Amino acid sequence: MEIKTHKLANSSLLGKPVEVVDGEAIVELKATDDMAVDEKGLIHGGFTFGLADYAAMLAVNHPNVVLGASDVRFLGPVQSGDMMVARAVVSQLDGRRRVVNVEVKVGDRVVLSGTMACFVLDRHVLER
Repeated sequence: MEIKTHKLANSSLLGKPVEVVDGEAIVELKATDDMAVDEKGLIHGGFTFGLADYAAMLAVNHPNVVLGASDVRFLGPVQSGDMMVARAVVSQLDGRRRVVNVEVKVGDRVVLSGTMACFVLDRHVLER
């Protein structure tokens, strides 16, 4: 499991890689009280999305991969204490573009599902 991208990603914010193989990644993230937006422990969707995005980046696993677009649906809530597990699979390759199918589950319940369009650049996005 050689990770070639997002090497400084904070696992407490974006998740911990469980498996990274050619074109596929599984990443898990435990929802914490710090991610909650109310007294009932509802987790902000940005954390769920960030987990899915990170899994997509790892599925492509190129040093210069960036997210260009996403089409995802939030299908259920996440609560503090839940373990989210994201699975990302590259489904299409078209030049620099990679379409990645993403799904985030809490147990057997799907909480986010969709696709992300990732792009492999010639150099780092911040280099001019």
